[in-house]
Amino acid sequence: MTGVRVRFARLPSNPDLPLPSRATPQAAGYDVRSCEADVTLAPGEIRLVATGLTMELPKGVECQVRPRSGLALKHGITMPNSPGTVDPDYRGELKVIMQNLGPHPVVLQRGERIAQLVFSRFEAAEIEEAASLSETARGAGGFGSTGAA
Repeated sequence: MTGVRVRFARLPSNPDLPLPSRATPQAAGYDVRSCEADVTLAPGEIRLVATGLTMELPKGVECQVRPRSGLALKHGITMPNSPGTVDPDYRGELKVIMQNLGPHPVVLQRGERIAQLVFSRFEAAEIEEAASLSETARGAGGFGSTGAA
């Protein structure tokens, strides 16, 4: 995706936090931070967490919002709609749906990295109805039908 430019604008709730960035040069995801102070997620709780950012994506590019593995491993924090999709025509605030699957409350601090953004090109497919579909060796087999690992 060489040459893709994503523009971010700050909301008043985020005058100072870093824009999304990669932790290493080879990282696929750009870490995004909470702009809220002391968000407490109780066990089982689902909550929308604000970033204080809006974005402008180029046509044909989506932003996938994904959980961070460290939060998942250490605290059981995930995103129930993972990956979330931000469409190129959306201009509202980027917010992250977070859930605590762990046994203890978790406090997220302002500025803490809460999710990662992965940008991807997509095709707008033409949808057509068909009376039948072509045959394949796999057929309708799914949900583990191709065997164990």
